[in-house]
Amino acid sequence: MPNASPVVVSMGDPAGIGPEIILKAWAKRRARGPVFACIGDPAVLRACARSLALPEPVELAELADAANRFPDALPVLPAPVSITAPLTPGTPDPRHAAAARASIEAAVALCLSGAALGLVTAPIAKSVMYEAGFTFPGHTEFLAELTRDHPVPGQRGPAMMLAGGGLRVVLTSIHEPLAHAVATLSAERIEQIARLTHQALQRDFGIAEPRLALAGLNPHAGETGSLGREEIDIINPAAARLRAEGIAITDALPPDTMFHAEARAGYDAAICLYHDQGLIPVKTLDFHGGVNITLGLPIVRTSPDHGTAFDIAGRGIARADSLLAAIDAAANIAGHRA
Repeated sequence: MPNASPVVVSMGDPAGIGPEIILKAWAKRRARGPVFACIGDPAVLRACARSLALPEPVELAELADAANRFPDALPVLPAPVSITAPLTPGTPDPRHAAAARASIEAAVALCLSGAALGLVTAPIAKSVMYEAGFTFPGHTEFLAELTRDHPVPGQRGPAMMLAGGGLRVVLTSIHEPLAHAVATLSAERIEQIARLTHQALQRDFGIAEPRLALAGLNPHAGETGSLGREEIDIINPAAARLRAEGIAITDALPPDTMFHAEARAGYDAAICLYHDQGLIPVKTLDFHGGVNITLGLPIVRTSPDHGTAFDIAGRGIARADSLLAAIDAAANIAGHRA
């Protein structure tokens, strides 16, 4: 196995399925890679390995040792904060939030230093983090803050791309009420996200001449104004300005006809205007294997497209498909950047 810098995976909420799917992902990839190491609490991961009848993880002194140890055991680099409160899988506890946060911070530092190729974040529970004083809406905004003093080539993010089933979507609004997403829709935001997406498809996916599809907001993309004027007043003028810059992007397309197989063959990514408009087609195409990719950061960051799943944590039935796809995506993106 190549002795290269690994991808790092933050542990996520230790009471969720993060430890389980990290170990299952290692079991699937131990023979062929890509090499990855978990940043977290070794004791938590050892206990989880025993429950799954998997080899106990090996604690690293240096991340550079990960490649040599990976075929035999999951490499774990201890995070700066350990779990001290009692831990029961499936039972969230805000006393674990400091360890989850420290895992992310340490992993980001390794990526910024060049010691790690990229970061895959296992799921955290926002409600648990908020109880412990976490002030960011989620991972994406936290990572943007942790990396804000480091330059980014071209357009800066963050923006959220979801990929699965051969479809990539990028959102102009993320976790906010639908009424607010519609009320704050702007040409400026559409143009920013389209430029970020164009840049990422070139830099991170190796697509020399990206093709973007732009979703409309209203049924039938407004039906020439009879079902809404956002396409006429906001969306299509933004697309025209982007085309004038040399970005290949459509005018607003009817959202109900742009995600079938023949339509998807005509573009490399779709720009969607609110959360469910983009996530429903991705999760329909690949519910278990979708990947969340953050665009416009100085580091590579991906994550599985699911949450902590406290309801099944500790039962040994969690699927690692999405985490495996996220690890593969992080390694591939790092390769394109290199």
